[in-house]
Amino acid sequence: MSLRILVAEDNADIANLLRLYLEKEGWEVVTAEDGVAAMEAFHKHKPDLALLDIMMPRKDGRQVCEEIRKESSIPVIMVTAKGEITDKVACFEIGADDYIVKPFDMKEVILRIRAVIRRTGVEEGAKRVEYDGISVDLDSYSLQLGGKEVDAPPKEIELLYFLASNPGTVFTRDQLLDQVWGFDYFGDTRTIDVHVKRLREKLEGVSDKWSLRTVWGVGYKFEVKEK
Repeated sequence: MSLRILVAEDNADIANLLRLYLEKEGWEVVTAEDGVAAMEAFHKHKPDLALLDIMMPRKDGRQVCEEIRKESSIPVIMVTAKGEITDKVACFEIGADDYIVKPFDMKEVILRIRAVIRRTGVEEGAKRVEYDGISVDLDSYSLQLGGKEVDAPPKEIELLYFLASNPGTVFTRDQLLDQVWGFDYFGDTRTIDVHVKRLREKLEGVSDKWSLRTVWGVGYKFEVKEK
């Protein structure tokens, strides 16, 4: 299992941006748009780390942090537009492990999460997905088919890992370029088609329980067949 992060943020654009980048790191993301929903998600999904916006409706981030602290010692990072020292101290006093000021750079968010993980001893799960006859390991950049390791370029492994980590979700070519190649990549979307074609050649005949499907007019998805 990968690290599961609760993102409590009432601004949908910011929440989606955080989800996009955190999932790209291989982490599982659960979102909540207000404090009450955040506590419901906390109890339901049992996250390994919480990223809490302070100014949220129904229940603010400080209240959520205090409630989490009554039940759990998971790392909590507060996110706010206020950067005064008194605000930071107040967050640490209620049990927060770190503090990020808006507007933030996503690289800073990732680095702070990793720093908190190291500091608090939270174990980050292996970046591996497995289905019938297939195992994709992003830590070792290895692809196993039918129990045997198969040579594959890094981008093919990254692309397959991303799709297999989100079974049933259709992604456009542009989305796949952003997720796998990065936002600063300005290559041709046909790059995706080439990599999918090469992956299909490797995956052919491995299993009939899943497939790398084309959704015409949209993009691609990793489809797992119903039992």
